[in-house]
Amino acid sequence: MITTKTRARETTSVQLATMKAIVQNQYGTSEVLELRDIAKPEIGEGEVLVRVRAAGVNPADWAIVGGLPYIARPLYGMGKPKNPVRGTDVAGEVEAVGAGVTRFRPGDQVFGWSGRLGGAFAEYASVAEDALVLKPAKLTFEQAAAVPMAGTVALLAVRDHGKVQAGQKVLVNGASGGIGTFAVQIAKSLGAEVTGVTSTRNVDMVRSIGADEVIDYTKVDFTRTGQRYDFILDNVANRSLADLRRVLAPKGTLVPNGGGFEHRWFASGGRLIAAKVSFAFGSQSVRTFIASSKQENLVALAKFLEAGKIAPVIDRTYLLSEAADAVRYVGKGHARGKVVVSISGVTS
Repeated sequence: MITTKTRARETTSVQLATMKAIVQNQYGTSEVLELRDIAKPEIGEGEVLVRVRAAGVNPADWAIVGGLPYIARPLYGMGKPKNPVRGTDVAGEVEAVGAGVTRFRPGDQVFGWSGRLGGAFAEYASVAEDALVLKPAKLTFEQAAAVPMAGTVALLAVRDHGKVQAGQKVLVNGASGGIGTFAVQIAKSLGAEVTGVTSTRNVDMVRSIGADEVIDYTKVDFTRTGQRYDFILDNVANRSLADLRRVLAPKGTLVPNGGGFEHRWFASGGRLIAAKVSFAFGSQSVRTFIASSKQENLVALAKFLEAGKIAPVIDRTYLLSEAADAVRYVGKGHARGKVVVSISGVTS
């Protein structure tokens, strides 16, 4: 016999097994994102259930909403996203751990990657153990959520592919964006002389995070100054490869990182191929890569953060219910630093 108390317990159980999340069931603009109640994710071996407190918003999230570039849809999902919950960067508290997890226990405060296909714009996320690290105590959840993807791209570009060293001259084109702000700080921490290129309204901000020189691109064309750089990180792709080669030192390295999503089929793929061909001869080099969620990269970023060598720059913070607005804003390409979604302030 099912009693009223039994029904109450069952109702409570159902409520505890659901969560609010931003769900996408078709490709399109940010209007396809909806706040819904869905089942909490299950965790398997080697996975951690994170009670999400904040999630970072990246241009990649905006791209997946639109299913861009089209060539990537076999990865995302052909007719609709394989994972309907958006969001890649996550920060929160460990709720539970799966079999074999040894690095974390319930209650730990962590940050990292929720997965290349999403999952962070929700109250809970299932995350691989090796895609998380402990959150530095000095950081808020919002600050920690701003780090994973943009910080990793900047770290790999500057440290690993640019091999930036003390005394070298570094130029970051697009220095005020999420990746750019981290790249300026990482290059500076490695002892480089850093020049940031940005718009008028961001000049003071880029200087405040450590840039030795800031070029306002509305007033000065950095490819015509006569200065040459050992390493260039190009986050904007608003100058030709020939122009970039002209300001690159004879043995300098270029990392072209512009999204290029206006090219809906291949995004920046065509430019990257052209760069490889252009740099095939001569002593200058070009490096391309896909960002990795390896734990060792997150550990390195956490050390930079704890030492005060880098700090997230946050433009705006949105509630979970406002995630569509956050994605739309990031998609416009004018964010100063990072945009974050706060999960603790969920509204229906």
